[in-house]
Amino acid sequence: MKTSINTASTQGVDPNSPPPEGSGSVGPRIPGPVVTSRPPSLLGDLREIFLEQVEYRDLLLTMTQRDLLLRYKQTFMGFAWAVFMPLVNTFIFSVIFTRVATLDTGGVPYPVFAYCGLVVWNYFVSALKFSATSLTSNANLVTKVYFPREIFPLSAVLVSLFDLAVGATLLVPVMLWYKISVTSAILFLPVVLIVHTLFTIAMALLLAMGNLVYLDVKYLFEIVLAVWMLGTSVVYPVDLIGGWLGMLFMFNPLTPIIDAYRSVLLRGELPAAGPFALASVCAVFLLVVSWLAFHRSEFKFAENV
Repeated sequence: MKTSINTASTQGVDPNSPPPEGSGSVGPRIPGPVVTSRPPSLLGDLREIFLEQVEYRDLLLTMTQRDLLLRYKQTFMGFAWAVFMPLVNTFIFSVIFTRVATLDTGGVPYPVFAYCGLVVWNYFVSALKFSATSLTSNANLVTKVYFPREIFPLSAVLVSLFDLAVGATLLVPVMLWYKISVTSAILFLPVVLIVHTLFTIAMALLLAMGNLVYLDVKYLFEIVLAVWMLGTSVVYPVDLIGGWLGMLFMFNPLTPIIDAYRSVLLRGELPAAGPFALASVCAVFLLVVSWLAFHRSEFKFAENV
């Protein structure tokens, strides 16, 4: 059996040319609809972000394990650095604020007050420092393989979270030494840690994205961190500062978060509801904004590496 072939399909035909006589059509051929890109949708982007993180969760775990090993590779003390640095800073500030200028820390011994704040602060600072260069230091992966680029700053935050767990182990014997008992308020500790981590992830995403476009962002942020520490209740209560500067420090979301750690661990009480709730709302809002901005801009990252 012979199969007939329509030779018209193999020849160039002008889509706007009139049809041949007897075809039953009248007028020029109408071209098909023009396909346009769908405008970005908030719920659609959030759903896509969530599904991508679920799909690539194994890659996030692998990257975290790799970064954790690389951070302490060829170091003499290894993971002990997570304890040593806040311990040394605690000793220094204890000499200053117990021998030179005595501070009122609300009945909490100053060394444990300072160590608690320094361990939590070091977690935040470490996560941001490694997040700043997380994209530029993995340029070969950013430009060649597709996966959600959020994995790099998220990995830096998770590794720093491990440092926090290591550093917090020394807090237990320090609390025992100063006879600080644990109450049921410690059950609220996971909530404090989640809020703190959400805020850290938000800042890490913004910093990683900014440093990819302007490489001097990481140097500028070193200055910002030094000033930020002075405006946070890390080694002294910021409510001791009055005037307009004290009012400005009260808008720092990290202060109620660090105070919440001390409340549930050292004072045996729940954190102040108002400031901590405001810090929680700020952390969630900033996370949504930063993650959406990161997600919608990641297709341009390869051009800036």
